[in-house]
This record gives sequence, C-alpha cells and structure tokens, in this order.
Amino acid sequence: MAADPFPERTRTILAEITDMLVSVVGDELLVAGEITPATTFNDDLALESIEFVALAELLQQRYGSSVDLLGLLAEKDIDQILAMTVGELAVHIDRATAADQACAG
Repeated sequence: MAADPFPERTRTILAEITDMLVSVVGDELLVAGEITPATTFNDDLALESIEFVALAELLQQRYGSSVDLLGLLAEKDIDQILAMTVGELAVHIDRATAADQACAG
C-alpha cells in the first residue's frame, strides 16, 4: 500500500472541502462517488460558476481572507482551471493558513 502523500492537516482540510461541496451542490454529489484528492472540479464534479462562488464564500468564512479561491483561479490559465483538483485546493489552503499562523505566531 502506497503512503498517503498528504499530511493529517491537509486530509482534514480535504474533509472540510467535501462537506462544503455537499452543502453547495447537495447530497446527490455523494451519490456520484467519493470525493478524493484527485477529484476534479470540472470533469468529476461539473461545478457551475455560481457554485464556485458559493464555495469561495464558505472557504473564506472558514479559513479567512488568505484563502481566496477566486484569486487562485485568476492566476491560472483555462486548462489549469479545468484540471484543478480538490487535493490541489486543499494543499493551497494548507499553505495559506500555515503562512498565516507563522506570521501570527
């Protein structure tokens, strides 16, 4: 069995993102299958732009202004946006919040 590439903190963030996605999209999201780090927002979840905005709001409520999903998307080209995964977002959040904690500490 391969080692989990994500630290515990990132796995916790993944679970929180999954909960947020269910609240934005609905329980039917889980019927389609498990959300994993490799799950893409476009191909696998087929998130609409309004759902991205709702997710961005939930992320800022939970993690603060350092987690700016729309800003992250603005830095990417269209192919990168279409290929973005839940795991990539979790790593971004982990780094952004860790930097905040380092500055505050």
